[in-house]
Amino acid sequence: METRAILERLIAFETVSAAPNRGLIDWARETLAAAGVEATLIPDATGAKANLYATIGPTDRPGVMLSGHTDVVPVDGQAWTRPPFRLTEADGRLYGRGAADMKGFVACALAAALAAARRELATPLHLALSYDEEVGCLGVRSLIELLARAPVRPALCIVGEPTGMAVATGHKGKRGLRATCRGREGHSALAPLALNALHLGCDLTAALRAMQARIAAEGRRDGDYDVPYTTVHVGRIEGGAALNIVPNRCVVDFEFRHLAEDDPEALVAEARAAAAAIVAATRDPDAGIEIAEFMSYPGLGTAPDAAVVGFVKGLTGGNATIKVAFGTEGGLFAERLGTPTVICGPGSMAQGHKPDEFVEVEQLARCEAMLARLIDRLEAGI
Repeated sequence: METRAILERLIAFETVSAAPNRGLIDWARETLAAAGVEATLIPDATGAKANLYATIGPTDRPGVMLSGHTDVVPVDGQAWTRPPFRLTEADGRLYGRGAADMKGFVACALAAALAAARRELATPLHLALSYDEEVGCLGVRSLIELLARAPVRPALCIVGEPTGMAVATGHKGKRGLRATCRGREGHSALAPLALNALHLGCDLTAALRAMQARIAAEGRRDGDYDVPYTTVHVGRIEGGAALNIVPNRCVVDFEFRHLAEDDPEALVAEARAAAAAIVAATRDPDAGIEIAEFMSYPGLGTAPDAAVVGFVKGLTGGNATIKVAFGTEGGLFAERLGTPTVICGPGSMAQGHKPDEFVEVEQLARCEAMLARLIDRLEAGI
């Protein structure tokens, strides 16, 4: 089955992270089975979502893993001019939710797996498809646990997030945190006698902004990123019920997107210390700020001279490497499995998460060519 036909089927599955992905995964498993490839599914607790893992070729030795996620972000509230869950083509572009992020690569990888099944590979090709990447790289963790227990792990990994087919060696890690600020309610006419939790939340936000300013001025820098330093971002503040009530609760959601070389634990500890100082300054026993982590994934920092980088550059024909601003599952493969990993896939993340998302036909062709060269190498035993 050709890549475009596969992509058309993938786009039609409405695998928004909040919805099941089993329709897509079951179709992929059946498609692989028809070519003689057996796939293992790793379902979630509900059975409505699952990862897929398959090996083409010998199973007693490590090979090259192609990794992609099957979930997409919602289309609600976006002004699409084309049907988001039906593939359409115009002016050399293929439109649909996930076309760039990242069903374009998943289609190429599935097509490559089907082609590899017709060859006698000396080195195996591994295919890994996950769920719930868009909400914190959640689903892939059970697949990684499976691989960690396996007698043979992949020798290297290509995560096919959209990079314009450049080889990316790094991305920042992320820590998502929720600060619950506790005050004491009261009538707003007597506001100084109460304890305003929103004020605590605003004080914490100010402390986080000061932390960001210090990092930007004095912190470690990596010029390969558009923003060359670790960032601190407050994305959501919630609190208060009515103007005439002093709120007793405020929630502040914030994140660190940190360079792979920066210690996220130290960043979180600094935020907790700032929160403790704010509480202490109130001298009020009812004051409190509790910070809990609800999302995290590690950064990726593959050395530019690593063997995996040279290998994948040989497949793409490129000479340079880049780093990407967005997070991927690659950091987890590298950290938890020790698998050398790079990011390389068709399209641009500038098109991801937006209405009328697209991937260029030329980009898919370049990805197909890369994977065709990969299969040749695997048949030859690398």
